[in-house]
Amino acid sequence: MHSDIHIGKMIVEKLKKDDRSIAWLARHINYDDGNLSRLLKNNQHIHTEMLLRISIALEEDFFAHYSEIIKKNCKNYSEMQ
Repeated sequence: MHSDIHIGKMIVEKLKKDDRSIAWLARHINYDDGNLSRLLKNNQHIHTEMLLRISIALEEDFFAHYSEIIKKNCKNYSEMQ
């Protein structure tokens, strides 16, 4: 299954909304800002541990976007709870 979510783009949008930079986020998640910039701008796939750290730093649940896809595509979603 393919999702149309570009999580890197969503994170960059959140940074802009909060008036924060990629360098700021890199410092908060202890990651190289150059590598983080490339990851966010060029790749829609981010390792779950990295996404967790980013979600905590930006105080936003980026996993929720994927949960919505699960809800829409699993006919037995309510039984999964």
